[in-house]
Amino acid sequence: MTKTVLRNLAGGPATRRYPAVPARTCPLTRGHIVFDPATCRSCGLCSRRCPCEAIRIDKETKVWEIDRMRCIACGDCVEGCPFGSLTMEQDYLPPVVEQCVAERHIITYVKPEKKPKEEGEGAGESA
Repeated sequence: MTKTVLRNLAGGPATRRYPAVPARTCPLTRGHIVFDPATCRSCGLCSRRCPCEAIRIDKETKVWEIDRMRCIACGDCVEGCPFGSLTMEQDYLPPVVEQCVAERHIITYVKPEKKPKEEGEGAGESA
């Protein structure tokens, strides 16, 4: 046993010293979800598609929230978002020491004004 202990002490750690040494990534790496509040229309499809219930939306207060500790980075919410508000980035988030890791975003999307119809436009104009 002494031989094994000395070999482990001399050889260094068996794991990477993240974040000092960056994690290796490959083209299929799933890092973390990124939310764009300017394009979100609070439809709620992302929260319904999330298998671990990490995403919550409050439509009345326009708050989008993700619990990073529950998120498994499966990408179902990204695939289900019809407006492109969610994307998946390959780099990992820094380690967290806080108890609560829920991120809250205020949805800032403003519905564009419809152009008022002018009188006589398509309403029986015949000459």
